[in-house]
Parts: sequence; C-alpha cells; structure tokens
Amino acid sequence: MKTIAIEEHFLCAEVRAAWAAAASAGQDTSASLHLGEMQDRLEELSEERLARMDESGVDVQVLSLTSPGLHHLAAAEAVSLARRTNDLIAATIARHPERFDGFATIPTTAPAEAVRELERCVLELGMKGGMLFGRTMEKNLDHADFWPIFEMAAHLRVPLFIHPQTPPRAVREAYYSGFDPQVDLAFATFGLGWHYDCGIQFVRLALAGVFDRFPDLQIILGHWGEVVLFYAERLKAFSRVTKLQRPVVDTMRENLYVTPSGMFSQSNFQHAVEVVGIDRVLFSTDYPYQYRPGGGPRNFLAQLPVSDDDKAKIAHANWERLTGSMRR
Repeated sequence: MKTIAIEEHFLCAEVRAAWAAAASAGQDTSASLHLGEMQDRLEELSEERLARMDESGVDVQVLSLTSPGLHHLAAAEAVSLARRTNDLIAATIARHPERFDGFATIPTTAPAEAVRELERCVLELGMKGGMLFGRTMEKNLDHADFWPIFEMAAHLRVPLFIHPQTPPRAVREAYYSGFDPQVDLAFATFGLGWHYDCGIQFVRLALAGVFDRFPDLQIILGHWGEVVLFYAERLKAFSRVTKLQRPVVDTMRENLYVTPSGMFSQSNFQHAVEVVGIDRVLFSTDYPYQYRPGGGPRNFLAQLPVSDDDKAKIAHANWERLTGSMRR
C-alpha cells in the first residue's frame, strides 16, 4: 500500500546560519534541537534519506523546512531565503519525482511577498501547499496581515500546515522555566509548549472568522491536532459568545485535517476519527525527529483496527483527494 508522509522536515545551511545570526533576539530557543546527528539527517536529501524511507515503508515524503521556518527573520532576508529554499525543494523533487513532494516555505515577515511566493511554488514548482509556524514576531497567525495568505491558499485550493514553534519568551518564563536549561527547553518545546502554542493558533483563526471569510480553506495540524481535538466538548461552548457562522467544532470537521507526526498511538487515532472523521486523517512520521529503525510507520498502519479501504485513505488517498483539485 502506497504511503505518503506529509510532515517530513529538512534544513539547509543557509537557513541554519540565518537562525544563528538572529538568535540574540530570543524569539525561538529550539535551534539546539537541530544539532549533531539530527542536523545531518535534516540536511541530507538524497540516498541516506531514501534508505530510511524504504526501511520505514514510506514511499513519498512531503518535504518542509523545519521549525521555526523564516517567521522571525527580517523581511528582505526571509524573502530571499524563501525563494532559495523553495528552489532547493523543487530541485530535490526533480531528482526523485516519485519519492518527494513539497510544502512551500513562506516568508511571513513580508506578507505580500509571502502571497506571491506561495503562488509561485504551487503554480510554477508544483508544490502541494504551504508550511506555517504560527506567530510571526509578536503577531499571532490570525493578524490581518496574514489573511491574504489564507485567501491565496483557498484560491489555489491547497492546504496550509500549521507547525509548532516555541512559545514567546514571556510565556516560557511564566510557564516553562524553573528547572535546568535542558528541562526548560524540552518543557517549552516538544514536551508540551510547542503543542499548546500551535493549537491556540488554530483556535484563534476560527475565532477571528478566518473560516467564515474563506470557507474552503483547509488547515493541517500535526501531533493528532495539537491538543485542541481533546477539548472539542469545551470548544462547543464558544457558540454562547461568538457570532461565527459555524461553531468551532463544525469548523474542525470541515476545515481541519490531522496527522500523527510519528506519534503512533491507536487511542489518539481513534479520538481523531471521532472528532474529524476518517476522511480527515493523514499520515506522517515527523522525520527525522521521530525516526526509529524497525519499520514503525509501516507497522502502525498495518495494525490500525480499521478496514483496508480506511487504511488506504490514511496512507495516501485522503492526501491525494485533498491536493487533487489544486490549481495548476
């Protein structure tokens, strides 16, 4: 059965250098998570990556720049880096067109250029959507500056993936500090902070009326919905105070896709299906962060307590349907 993994990351030396130069701003503390062996795996886009894909049973990786993307770089630098990074993705796909696809890298600190770059990536480079990382500097994702990006994605009929990034410094200090530096970093990132921060960005989009304005816009969240799926019952209560055209939970069922990001939990899978439905579950391994030898991705799909037809939906068919109507 064909498997398409949609949250599979890479990093290039130019972006890594730009992050290092901007590190003094303190916007994102996660760069140290990409060092050593992890850095090598992120930057390798050829035979070693293909071999690990084969070992895991992954036929296609949809490549995306890793967190925090270009969201905290100066506008001119972000625009230039976005074009070069997207050209690198396109060149990688051209070398192995049966094995790779891509999400556009979006320079959100330059919103007008971000719109043009998303359009270029889809119409000229054939990418299947865009990768966002929540906040840009101090602006949440629902800020009016970014609505043209949502409008373009809806027009192109491509999804936007919202990936976690590290919470703001004030939040880290208030909630994720007080231990040794390594524990603080883990707590603020993969331990918990990333996922609350990302889920909040999606809820903000809904509360701001983004999906009322762009009812066909499709969003993807990793890690089984970045916490918010587990609060679907509580999110229903927003209907008492909002004037949205649809309840937030209905938006989740009509505008949201979720993917495991290598968290191969059957209980999380079953809850996701209860909230958004089997047709809105996609497959991903969160390479290279969750990579473990032994064929875990293949085994997870094989062991799901659903029909072969539903396994095929998760493995590839839902993604192919989602991206099958994109403008070309």
